[in-house]
Amino acid sequence: MFRVGVAVLRRPGLWGTAVRQGWRTAPHGWWRRRPFLPLPSGDYLRFRLLTQYGDGDARPDPADVIAYLEWCRQYG
Repeated sequence: MFRVGVAVLRRPGLWGTAVRQGWRTAPHGWWRRRPFLPLPSGDYLRFRLLTQYGDGDARPDPADVIAYLEWCRQYG
């Protein structure tokens, strides 16, 4: 995930989109559970990785995440 974070940080035009998508995927009541951050649930991330790469434990490719955020910015 570090490489994904670096890839997003290098593209300031996508920062708002990344925050918005992160917020949209945060589970309800996220502030009641550690780490007290609006992060997607582990189950959701595993599902997305399974549907993208065929493996729920795969590491996301930074280029795929950037392409997704650009798509969200364009059509969202």
